Amino acid sequence: MGALILDASVLIGLLDTADAHHEAAVDDVEAADLRGDDLVTPASAYSQALVAFARAGRVADAREAIAAMGIVVTPLTAAIGEHAAQLRAAHERLRLPDAIVLATARVLDAELLTYDDRLARVADNRDR
Repeated sequence: MGALILDASVLIGLLDTADAHHEAAVDDVEAADLRGDDLVTPASAYSQALVAFARAGRVADAREAIAAMGIVVTPLTAAIGEHAAQLRAAHERLRLPDAIVLATARVLDAELLTYDDRLARVADNRDR
């Protein structure tokens, strides 16, 4: 039991049945729920996942679906922001939104679930 940080690719997979990661996201989140993991997403990833819903005027639907799954949106704190800056400085090709997701996982001492290969590679290299 612990916390599982969900990045935008996972949220999008959960919310969009046509997404390539839909089945994996449902399976992975259900397994985490069965383990008793807390499901957490950074506010930045939450925002990224809502863009398509905002375009369709359906933000409330996405908000309700995410809440119904027990996913908690965590704010950007100074500690997360500072760690994200360090990650971004150390990994030139890491985008700031991804650095924030990874920093959230590290500051909260949580596991990260992502379907973004670049982010996963940086996450596996914990020496930076």
